[in-house]
Amino acid sequence: MSIKERNINKILIGLMAFSAVIRGVLAAGLEFGNDEVYYWTYALYPDWSHYDHPPMVGWVIQLFSLNLLFDSEFFIRLASIILMTSNTYIIYRIGKDLRDAQAGLYAALLYTASVYAFVITGIFIMPDTPLMLFWLLAFWMAARYFSGLPRSARNDFDGTLCVIARHEAIHLILFGLFAGLAMLSKYSGVFLWVGMGLYILIFSRKELKNPYLYLSILISAICCIPILYWNIQNHFVSFAFHGDRVGLFGKLNFATLGTEIAGEFFYNNPVNFILAIVAVVAAFKGKIRIDKPALRLILCTALPLIAIFLFFSLTRPTLPHWNAPAYCLIILLTACMLCDKNPIQNGQFRIPKSIVAALCVLALTVGIGIAEINTGLIPLDRHTEAEQLGRDDFTLDMYGWRQLETKFAALREQKIAEGVMREEDGIVANQWFPLANLDYYVARPLGMKVMGIGHIDKLHKYLWINEERGGFHLGEDFWFLTDSRYFKDPCVLYQWFFKEITLVGAIEIERCGKAAKHCFVYSCKGLRSVPTVSLPPETK
Repeated sequence: MSIKERNINKILIGLMAFSAVIRGVLAAGLEFGNDEVYYWTYALYPDWSHYDHPPMVGWVIQLFSLNLLFDSEFFIRLASIILMTSNTYIIYRIGKDLRDAQAGLYAALLYTASVYAFVITGIFIMPDTPLMLFWLLAFWMAARYFSGLPRSARNDFDGTLCVIARHEAIHLILFGLFAGLAMLSKYSGVFLWVGMGLYILIFSRKELKNPYLYLSILISAICCIPILYWNIQNHFVSFAFHGDRVGLFGKLNFATLGTEIAGEFFYNNPVNFILAIVAVVAAFKGKIRIDKPALRLILCTALPLIAIFLFFSLTRPTLPHWNAPAYCLIILLTACMLCDKNPIQNGQFRIPKSIVAALCVLALTVGIGIAEINTGLIPLDRHTEAEQLGRDDFTLDMYGWRQLETKFAALREQKIAEGVMREEDGIVANQWFPLANLDYYVARPLGMKVMGIGHIDKLHKYLWINEERGGFHLGEDFWFLTDSRYFKDPCVLYQWFFKEITLVGAIEIERCGKAAKHCFVYSCKGLRSVPTVSLPPETK
């Protein structure tokens, strides 16, 4: 496919518009996954920070939904649709700065082809949504600073403010701002400063005399004050939680390493992943024509992030999207490498087959995923027991919640009419999912409250939500809903807390005319012990 150089802007606009429309349709039609619906509670009960993550994702949900005035899936995900579109333009501009418009377009196409960028940050609402905006903006400012700063200034700091031109210093200051906002989105944003630090220590130690560097660090630190303030108030519980997730020591487990590598392979798009390896090797061999400071900055930022989570995966489970921002930076190397192989001739150039293949893989992945969620045609689960049906089908996390609300509403009305339960009785569960799922899809439309009884490691933010909703009172009755994908027996789980626990109904969730999973409904009557922070050890 040949492209005229003068048409690059038109193609970029078309790419961004088409991507936004497709993602908007999917955002409106798909039910929330477990993580997404949980982050809705960040907007419902905003705070300086939260148990799992910094507060930015909740703030952007509030911003784009007008503080939940519009609270459908589309509006709660609207930030992802808009910010991913912005990111596509930003990575184009970075590529253009590093080399030319051709490299920028290649980078935009490869970024769109990334499953992480297109789906996780572009459809789903996750902490990665604002993270990627500020991650790219911060890198862009750093690249412009080191690439645009006059050589004489880079090599001749004398400790005075007048050494650096004001228009160059602003890039370093903005890097500090965007890096701070990235850390306010997700803790992994700190790797922007890791990359900056490594670059300075290895390639530009004269920068240590630059007063603007320390101003930039101060700005990032100021951005992180809400995180520190909340953790001081809550005994640094968030830092402890993440410390347990990424501990440095443990028994070697090559299965978790293999899972991490396989996840990176698919999350970043198999084609992009292979191209990234080739591009990094080519970069080390000096075979990519790209601005050298930017090349070094990419490697100093991306490689440590990839390496650290591969290291963690040697001893414990990790999630492959944790280091995906690193692969998004390597896309810039890949774009420049592909430019070398597809030079502009007579004002025209070709879209490489590898980029076309990456886009096709994305389309196939998204198509299969949507079809599987809505039809279950691929048999992912082989359980037939009522309490285990759907246990291994992860696509059911995003299916059946709207159906559950309709069917539970009828059962609830019946049991209230029979005098078994009352209108004011809420829902209780022991873990942040399905607490958030039940909260959004069932309790919200029915005007019910949802509370959590369990250990903080299971409840997460719901420990604080309990307080927001008035806490527990002796004698209260609750509904307990548990589905066959994550079945929990409340008779065992809550034997300490309720006088009577009874199974009052079972709801079948259908998909394509077949039972996909079951939801078991219990009445938990007569709260006899007010829950504290955690359950007794026997009931965890």
